[in-house]
Amino acid sequence: MSQFFQIHPENPQARLISQAAQVIRDGGIVAVPTDSCYALVCHLDDKDAVTRLRRIRNVDDKHHLTLLCRDLSEIALYARVDNQQYRLLKAATPGSYTFILEASKEVPRRLSHPSRKTIGLRVPENRIVQALLEELAQPLIGTTLILPDEEEPLNDPEEVRDRLAKLVDLVIDGGACSLQPTTVIDLTGPEPVLQRQGRGDAALFGL
Repeated sequence: MSQFFQIHPENPQARLISQAAQVIRDGGIVAVPTDSCYALVCHLDDKDAVTRLRRIRNVDDKHHLTLLCRDLSEIALYARVDNQQYRLLKAATPGSYTFILEASKEVPRRLSHPSRKTIGLRVPENRIVQALLEELAQPLIGTTLILPDEEEPLNDPEEVRDRLAKLVDLVIDGGACSLQPTTVIDLTGPEPVLQRQGRGDAALFGL
């Protein structure tokens, strides 16, 4: 049975953030609120946790997982970013966008797309997730909380607890989130390409 923490969305309690970070360090899967919808996250370097995360979502290794980063400098560590890409990222972060970029050597091979060597990255505008990232001092691996054979993401923490109690180790109640996932922008080509329209405004990229 998963744990359930009620964390204040504007002023996250440091004690609970520390406990949540320890669950992640210990190999746990955590359901967290974001500035879009709820997401499942785990430790960057935990192969078993990543496998569990994919199993919950029922996705294979061709499905992009996302690195949730604290800021642009952290994105630049895990992805190859040129000046044009950096300007676009700076204009849109933090926010409800996921960017597909060429993965750097810092990204474990199991996390990048097997054929394209790309990775999804985002800087979430959510104080609970940002507090977790600060506590861990490294990115989290995450994926939108959409259950198999469903089209809509989960956004209510009570429902998340009811439906995933035996699958995740912790559910963080930070209040209801948006029902929209992030907008996904592919920046690996000469021009930005819209892969998924979500909460973020694609017009920022001329799309």
